[in-house]
Amino acid sequence: MSPELPPWCEPLVSRVRTARTEDFTRLRTPSTGGRASAVLVLIGEDPAYGPDVLMLQRAATMRTHAGQPAFPGGAADPDDTGPVATALREAEEEVGLDRTSVTVLAQLPPLWIPVSEFVVTPVLAWWHAPHPVHARQPAEVAHVARLPVAELVDPANRVRVRHPSGWIGPAFQVRGMLVWGFTAGVLTALLGMAGWDRPWSQERIVELPPVGATPAPYAGNGSAGELAEPGTASGSILPGR
Repeated sequence: MSPELPPWCEPLVSRVRTARTEDFTRLRTPSTGGRASAVLVLIGEDPAYGPDVLMLQRAATMRTHAGQPAFPGGAADPDDTGPVATALREAEEEVGLDRTSVTVLAQLPPLWIPVSEFVVTPVLAWWHAPHPVHARQPAEVAHVARLPVAELVDPANRVRVRHPSGWIGPAFQVRGMLVWGFTAGVLTALLGMAGWDRPWSQERIVELPPVGATPAPYAGNGSAGELAEPGTASGSILPGR
């Protein structure tokens, strides 16, 4: 028998069952081509802080995407049976996640990232049995954190970021992390679907480091559904594989 979902999670699960690509981005996902990838959007609950989202921070020494927060995830392996298998395998490899502690809730629409030609499928899951996690690949992952939803939706922690390319998009400043790009786009959409989002001022803009220190998003208007480039290196959304 599957673990019972907490009441606060049910509105999100009901809404994502009918989610469309257009809820996340204006870009159409091509019917063929692109490199299959997946990320795990893992929602848990902390007794002290309430609902939270598992996030990792990439190592500062990486050639690209240095220090950038992201969901666990990466490119599909030939032996993976689908996006769920990819997302769980990557989370196990990166942060030591026990896949038996996870209840998969929904496979979201695949999202096209034209710069890298990745087709990324977010996998939404409930962490019914949370356990300690850590960076298993220090060369790629510097830090693992559970970011409380209450802090993500706090208007004081919401900003927009401006990339040197001119792209502007939503971001979160939480517990020393600046979450932006693809990850922030998915989070923004899901928080809205769950009914957790709160009004926030979009006049606060944070400048990103120069090109070369951060990946350039594709050209877009920076709305909530504009998804930035998640990575370009062979083998994974996380560079350096």
